[in-house]
Amino acid sequence: MSEHYSERELQREITELETKSATAARLFDIRRIIGGLCVVYGVIVTIAGITASDADIDKAEGVNINLWTGLGMLILGLLFLLWLKLRPAAPPPPDLPPEDRKE
Repeated sequence: MSEHYSERELQREITELETKSATAARLFDIRRIIGGLCVVYGVIVTIAGITASDADIDKAEGVNINLWTGLGMLILGLLFLLWLKLRPAAPPPPDLPPEDRKE
């Protein structure tokens, strides 16, 4: 029971796979991962900075380091996500069929 694909079915299947591949590439864009993680960690560290005691601040010589680091991480993460929104990953160029290629 061998399956015989026509040229049209084969091209359709290839097109579907290319579309799925491009979608996966956009989904796992490194800017999304870095931005998301920085935002999540930034929120956690900012909350730790807001709830810091006077003893914790005195340990850092009067600087609320958790608050400043958390805000910095939030800004960095939001910049990465803004960059992703403004300059999305370009889809790969479509391959030309063999008869349209210049040799």
